[in-house]
Amino acid sequence: MLTWSEESLAIQEAVRRFVDEEVRPVLDDIEHEGVPPYDVMRSMFRTFGMDEMARENFKRQLDKKTSGEEESAKERRPNSQVGMTLIPIIELCRVSPGLVTSMGVSTGLAGGTIMKLGTPAQMERWGLDLLTLDKVGAWAITEPDSGSDAFGGMRTTAVRDGDEYVINGSKTWITNGPYADTIVLYAKLDDGSEGNPRDRKVLTFVLDKGMEGLVQSKPMRKMGQKSSPTGEVFLSDVRVGKDRLLGESEEPKGGGRQSARDNFVTERAGVAAMSLGIIEECEKLSIDYAKQRNLWGKPISEYQLIQLKLANMEVARLNVQNLVFRHIEAVSQGEPTTMAEASAMKLYSARAAVEVANEAIQLFGGNGYISEYRVEQLARDARVLQIYAGTDEMQIVAIAKDLLNR
Repeated sequence: MLTWSEESLAIQEAVRRFVDEEVRPVLDDIEHEGVPPYDVMRSMFRTFGMDEMARENFKRQLDKKTSGEEESAKERRPNSQVGMTLIPIIELCRVSPGLVTSMGVSTGLAGGTIMKLGTPAQMERWGLDLLTLDKVGAWAITEPDSGSDAFGGMRTTAVRDGDEYVINGSKTWITNGPYADTIVLYAKLDDGSEGNPRDRKVLTFVLDKGMEGLVQSKPMRKMGQKSSPTGEVFLSDVRVGKDRLLGESEEPKGGGRQSARDNFVTERAGVAAMSLGIIEECEKLSIDYAKQRNLWGKPISEYQLIQLKLANMEVARLNVQNLVFRHIEAVSQGEPTTMAEASAMKLYSARAAVEVANEAIQLFGGNGYISEYRVEQLARDARVLQIYAGTDEMQIVAIAKDLLNR
C-alpha cells in the first residue's frame, strides 16, 4: 500500500468535515470546561454508521462463539475496511487525541476483551453496548505501585468465597474511569497458597457502575489529553459471581495475562495512527503560519532554519504514514502484528509526534505557547504517547526480548 485509495480519501474528507463542523466548535468545552466527550463520539458513530458496523461485527463474532468456530488469526480484511477504522483515529487526533483515547479504550480494550474472552451470554450482556458506544467502558489493569510491571506488581486481589469472589484493591490512570458504565478489571487470584504472589493467576472480571464497594473517582487534573477523562477505581469487598468472570473460567483460552498482552499489541499499533494525526496537523499549522508570519520584512518561511523544521516534519510524517500503511496492509492480509513490531511502531511514532509538536511550538515562537494557536494543546496531548500503553523504555525492552526469543 503506497497511498490512500479513492474510497479512503472520500471517507477521510467526510470525517474531516465532521470534525470541523461537530468537534472543533465544542473542543474548548471538552478540553477546559470538563464536559464529558461521549456525546460527540456517539454522534460520529451515528453519522458514519459505525454503530451499525459494530452491530454487524458483534453478530458475526457472537455467531462464531455460539457455534464454537475459532476466530481465525489469518482472517483477511479489505484495505478499505481496515482504513475505515484508522482514518477516524487520524482525523480526530488532528484536533483532539484525547477523544481517540477514550473511544479506543471503551470499544477496543473494554469491549474487545469481552468479545474475545466472554461467553455468548457475557457478550450479549455487556459487549454490544460497548462496541456501539451506547455505554462507556473502562479497562482497569494499572495500579499505583505497578505501572510498567503490570502483572508482577499487581496487588488487587480476588478471593474465592463459595461460588463468588471478593475483590479488593485499587486501579489508577484508568481512562473513562470516572464515567464508565462497565469496567473490565484484572485481579490476582489469592487462593491462600504460599507461592510467589507475582506468579499467581490473573483473572478478568466485568463490573458495573454502582456496585456495592466500587468507587469511581472524579477526573484527574492532567497535563494533556484533557478530553479523555482519567480517574481511579477503588474496590472494597466487591462481591461478584462467576457470571462476571470472563469466560466463566479461571483459565479461559487466551485469558488473563495473554489477554492483556494481546491488547498491548493492538494499543501500541494504534498509537502510530494517533501520532500521524498529530504530526499532520502540526505540519499544516506550521506551514500556514510560516507563510503568514513576517519577520525582518519577509515571511519566516523564507529562512532556512524554518525550512529545516518543516522538512523534518515532512520526513516524520512520511515515516509514520508508511508505518500505518504497512500495518493496514498486514492486517488486510491476515498477518498478525508481533510484539516487536507493535512496540517499534509505538516507540518511533510517539517520539516523532512529540518532536514535531515541540518544533511546531518553536516555529510559532511565543504564539505557540498559548492555547489559541492549538499547537500548544497538541504538544501536551502528544507527550503521553511516550508513557501510556508502555513507556519508551518498556518498548525497547519488549522489542529486544521479542527479537532475542525468535
